Amino acid sequence: MKNLVILGGGYGGMRVLARLLPNHLPEDVSITLIDRVPYHCLKTEYYALAAGTISDQHVRVAYPEHPRLTIKYGEITGVDIENRQVQLQGENSVSYDDLIIGLGCEDKYHNVPGADVYTYSIQTIEKSRATYQALNNLTPGSVVAIVGAGLSGVEIASELHESRPDLNIKLFDRGSHILSAFPERLSKYVENWFGSHSVEIVSHSNITRVEENTLFNHDEPISCDAIVWTAGIQPNKVVREMKVEKDSQGRVVLTKHHNIPTDEHVYVVGDCASLPHAPSAQLAEGQAEQIVQILLKRWKGEELPEEMPTIKLKGVLGSLGKKHGFGVVAERPITGRVARMIKSGILWMYKNHRG
Repeated sequence: MKNLVILGGGYGGMRVLARLLPNHLPEDVSITLIDRVPYHCLKTEYYALAAGTISDQHVRVAYPEHPRLTIKYGEITGVDIENRQVQLQGENSVSYDDLIIGLGCEDKYHNVPGADVYTYSIQTIEKSRATYQALNNLTPGSVVAIVGAGLSGVEIASELHESRPDLNIKLFDRGSHILSAFPERLSKYVENWFGSHSVEIVSHSNITRVEENTLFNHDEPISCDAIVWTAGIQPNKVVREMKVEKDSQGRVVLTKHHNIPTDEHVYVVGDCASLPHAPSAQLAEGQAEQIVQILLKRWKGEELPEEMPTIKLKGVLGSLGKKHGFGVVAERPITGRVARMIKSGILWMYKNHRG
């Protein structure tokens, strides 16, 4: 019996399970899924959990059940490619025949002193819970600094304003416009929304260090009651420590079939993979679809396709509270209630019709 081991029950890992189970897993293959928590977490919604507008249960999805699926809970400490083993903290290693690494990302602090100690995060469900407690225990009039005005920073700033309009929210960004990866029209729309909802945008910022309740912008101290960091991501520590080829962002370089160049049995999916698009749940799912196709062919001894089709992304959507949103769909910018309704609909479909 071959053992396919999947590290991480994120969007990529869940899509692999959805495509193999219940009817497409070969009789001689079993699956072991390893994760910290006993459910799939909707990471794209952590901003709302941290802001306090949804409950913890809203971001959980049960793992599938199958006689040849084993779910193991633990802290992954390393991958021994030479001996085909996954190392776990305080437990025996798990052997694999094929391995899919989908461990996601962590905050990147850009060597800013104190940022890793004195800021809150929304990168894991545990950290999002801690951020929720900190933000919602603040007294009225407290100052909340959000560092980084990409999609995550914008969503938590707007959601927090909706949850706690009594707070003074400051959104810090290095550029002249927030949401630099989006069309300028969308950036201005979101900036106007923040302006009309009393969320302060601090452009051209340069966070030089962080101390307890103090953020230093261009070395000038700004007193804060809570600081949330959304200013960059990097691959999971386990992946960073793997001795495999990486790109300039620290992501693993892969062949066209999504395995590492030196081992056709080790695949990387999602945020840790070096791909031509920015990391996203949608990209991880598209990549997982292709990994399943490759695995099925390899298990059957069939020839692999010379080229894999380009992973097509349908667009990116963001929310501004529960009633407004923004995004790019089919390369067209959309704003307002329609954008928010589409995002809500996609989330509902994902939770209720996975796969």
